[in-house]
Amino acid sequence: MSGPLLVLGSGGHGRVVADVAALCGYERIAFLDDAPATGADLPFPVLGPLTMLGELASDWPMAIAAVGHNGVRQKLFQSLRDAGFAQPAIVHPTAVISPNARLGEGVFVAALAVVNVGASIGDATILNTGARIDHDCAIGAACHIAPGATLSGGVTVGARAWLGTGCSVRQGITIADDAVVGVGAAVVSDLPDAITYVGVPARPLTGP
Repeated sequence: MSGPLLVLGSGGHGRVVADVAALCGYERIAFLDDAPATGADLPFPVLGPLTMLGELASDWPMAIAAVGHNGVRQKLFQSLRDAGFAQPAIVHPTAVISPNARLGEGVFVAALAVVNVGASIGDATILNTGARIDHDCAIGAACHIAPGATLSGGVTVGARAWLGTGCSVRQGITIADDAVVGVGAAVVSDLPDAITYVGVPARPLTGP
């Protein structure tokens, strides 16, 4: 892929997305951010706040929402769609994506992630470093599958769910919209509610 790319968000995740986009051959990359971090080592310029989207559309036809918060990222994705921007999937060169898998618009796939045959990844979802999505999984829109998370075959993940670092999900499991799975959790039964689940096996988080 080549051409100019706007990255919405210059925080940690935004910088990772921009870095991978450069590896993928995007020739011109810049950030938009309402409150860029001071002192951050930004590899590309910050053109200004998000309100500049409309005036930049003709010169920057492609953009990607690159903030970590799932709900905010989904809203930015919709704003980009409404404004007519193309939203490419950005995939690290070391990721392995089956030719028979489907990536939605604005998806980010980090280094060493794997997406196997028949899997479907919803718009604006993050598959982070080393995430493994096995055959026939269905990942909803604006999810975040954190580093090292492993989903066995046929798992269904609802929109905006967050699956924590190193968690494991048994085959055939369904996870609700907006559910959060804790770091290292083992999911062996369906998670039906938009709450946080932790532990081995994963169970609802209670108490402080």
